[in-house]
Amino acid sequence: MQTYGALRAFFGGEQYLEVETPTLIATPGLEPHIDPFEAPFIPQTGVGSKRSLWLHTSPEYAMKRLLADGSPPIFQLCKTYRNGEISSTHNPEFTMLEFYRPHADYHAIMADLEGALAAVERTVAPSLGLFTQLPFERLTVRDAVLRHTGIDLFAHPDGPSLRQAALEAGVHVGSSTSFDDVFFHVFLERVERKLGFGRPTFLIEYPASMASLSRLKPGDPRVAERVELYANGVELANGFSELTDAAEQRARLVEEQELRRTLGRPVFALDEPFLEALPRMPPSGGIAVGLDRVLMLLMGVTEIEQVLLFPARDFA
Repeated sequence: MQTYGALRAFFGGEQYLEVETPTLIATPGLEPHIDPFEAPFIPQTGVGSKRSLWLHTSPEYAMKRLLADGSPPIFQLCKTYRNGEISSTHNPEFTMLEFYRPHADYHAIMADLEGALAAVERTVAPSLGLFTQLPFERLTVRDAVLRHTGIDLFAHPDGPSLRQAALEAGVHVGSSTSFDDVFFHVFLERVERKLGFGRPTFLIEYPASMASLSRLKPGDPRVAERVELYANGVELANGFSELTDAAEQRARLVEEQELRRTLGRPVFALDEPFLEALPRMPPSGGIAVGLDRVLMLLMGVTEIEQVLLFPARDFA
């Protein structure tokens, strides 16, 4: 609770409004490698019809609808659910901090996150000296890969070329020639676990094919204004300068539907209320933070269940 109190004090001081959006939703997200928990609705009062509802995997779409309706900067502390995820850093039910600032980009969001995590550390673990090393490092994905592998992503902009460079660097990349697949083999094997030592690292400017819900960088469409935060080799947060082009967002979501179908995962309908609201949303920055992982670092533990009173391993 000290963590929540510190976060609420920080965001209140920054003129953020705390909001609460539904946990039970009609349309789940389409991230290719995330599966939601199904929660069947069975009417017992004669109102409504039997149908599938879902526990949200993120409050993102709902919070963006609030931005579209004119809200000020907003933040939320909520339970979030992702099916099948149990590991040293994953629990199927976990606590998320998510916040958005209208009329801002991911640079402003990074600054706000620095302040928020420093405030938490001063409250929970004042002698640690991890999140109070300000400013955090800013490192582009291109520079991170180049630093740890010698591979220049801009010199290998397609899958076959990047695969050949990875093989020459001694990285096992499997049989795929997809740029994204090869990239993640390289990233997970050689880069990710080396990020954020000494001080936390904001990894920025992801390849455009990995833009997700972020806009492409003005003046350099090879990269997207997407950011992830790492500390001691652990991913803590994922954020964007948000995409507000509804047509482009629809096209990306359709691609994710097709990828889910190819992977043999359930394919869900598009969230039409979100897409309808998107053109009204101002240019904004936003980020989602896994608070349980933050607590792991603050407490110096290596298993997520060590910061949870009721970890999923109890019933797995």
